[in-house]
Amino acid sequence: MTVFPGFTLPEELRVLRDQVRRFIREEILPLEQRLDPDAPEIPDEDFERLSAKTKAAGLWALAAPEEYGGGGLDTFSMCVVLEAMAQHRMGLYNPGCGVFGRYPPPAIWAGTRAQIEKYAVPTIREGRRTFFAITEPSGGSDPAGAIQTRAERRGDRWVLNGRKVFISHAHEATWGVVFARTDRAKGRAGISCFIVERGTPGFTARNIRTIRTSAVPNDVVFEDCEIPAENLVGQEGQGLDLAFDLLVKQRFPYSACNLGVAVAAHRMAVAHAKQRSTFGVPLSQRQAIQWMLADAEVELRAARWLIWEGAWKADRGEDARVEASIAKLYSSEVLGRVIDAAVQIHGGYGVSKEFPLERWYREARVRRIGEGPSEVHRMVIARALFR
Repeated sequence: MTVFPGFTLPEELRVLRDQVRRFIREEILPLEQRLDPDAPEIPDEDFERLSAKTKAAGLWALAAPEEYGGGGLDTFSMCVVLEAMAQHRMGLYNPGCGVFGRYPPPAIWAGTRAQIEKYAVPTIREGRRTFFAITEPSGGSDPAGAIQTRAERRGDRWVLNGRKVFISHAHEATWGVVFARTDRAKGRAGISCFIVERGTPGFTARNIRTIRTSAVPNDVVFEDCEIPAENLVGQEGQGLDLAFDLLVKQRFPYSACNLGVAVAAHRMAVAHAKQRSTFGVPLSQRQAIQWMLADAEVELRAARWLIWEGAWKADRGEDARVEASIAKLYSSEVLGRVIDAAVQIHGGYGVSKEFPLERWYREARVRRIGEGPSEVHRMVIARALFR
């Protein structure tokens, strides 16, 4: 979908966004009301039922390439759609409860046609889980220096040994991509990317319990884990370039989900302030409440434009690394502030599991760490200023 800078979204994108909004409102919100507030997923039968509806409506796998059965949306368009898709209880880590499709790690598109047909196409078609394993116990913000997992070539096999941490869905995914060091002497040029299937001998994944409810992270261990030589993605030593390309572009949709949940929390706070009274006066007439809501509105609008500008720049093929850091940093911190204000305005109801604010409050804290902590993004922005 062609998108251009300006103050008006293309008509077809507005229609698509409204379709997604309506689906969330009519299908996802009522379903969540019947589930445990801490449910990480919807039941399988509901997933199949709702996925059939999104497929029939042309809302399935909107970000995947058209040639492989997807909607072919660019990054900007997906940011607009994801803001709407994330506005429900599970939305921060499971936007749309997965019924709009799930995607393989983008690194797979650098693979061979055979790899894409074997791994990416079924993932898109069937909505399978995948994983992306780069973070290690030695650190996640500096993969060039932190990656210690090794991959050694032995004949027609690669043998992996090492450990990854905080890897979402590794215990349930069909397959995923793993970044390992293939040449210690080459630094960042000695890291490669591999496809590893669940069930491969020597591959184990153990859940790590965190305050996050959805997308449970895992501690992953590789012990003489043998994979076929053809499971190398791209060229040997190209792994870090593939990872950074993924991480930069992924930060815009990630930020859009931050924005979507913050918008939903803000909307709840406004509605509550209008109907709740203290000492005979609606909260909406209290200046303290008005200013909290006004500040949140300003920050939400600013976050949206930062995300849109960066995503549009990335779609044009320009260097958007700084914009990605700005969008991720600002949206994750705005998310925390807006939800905190919404909880305060709701009072005791804000921390009740009957409302989604309690879950959003917990999960939002992780967003300032995931996809690079705030401090690292400030470093990226500062380096650009002094470059």
